Amino acid sequence: MLFDLFVAFYIGSAGFVSAGLIGSFYQLLTDQPPRFNIAVESLFGAIAVVTVCLLAGPFIIMRNAIRGRRIEGRPLGWLVASSTIAGMWSLCSGMFVTHFALGLAGFI
Repeated sequence: MLFDLFVAFYIGSAGFVSAGLIGSFYQLLTDQPPRFNIAVESLFGAIAVVTVCLLAGPFIIMRNAIRGRRIEGRPLGWLVASSTIAGMWSLCSGMFVTHFALGLAGFI
């Protein structure tokens, strides 16, 4: 049981780290932070935006939650709920990233 929790924590951490890397890389390329409402003009742009939002979602949620708590004074429950959503999303995207990395390395 404890090993399963460790693996889940590790995969969730891998998902959140990959979300932070993708979100920061997006911000480096576009000079604006990633958001969920990004206007696109082409099919390739739409696919790229959906991919960025899917993988950088936990980063976007936590950045908005922390800013909302500090700047707007939102209640602590809002931050806890956002953290829970971002954590579960990180676990799902971490499964994808870990599976992709293991497949790329030839272990799967």
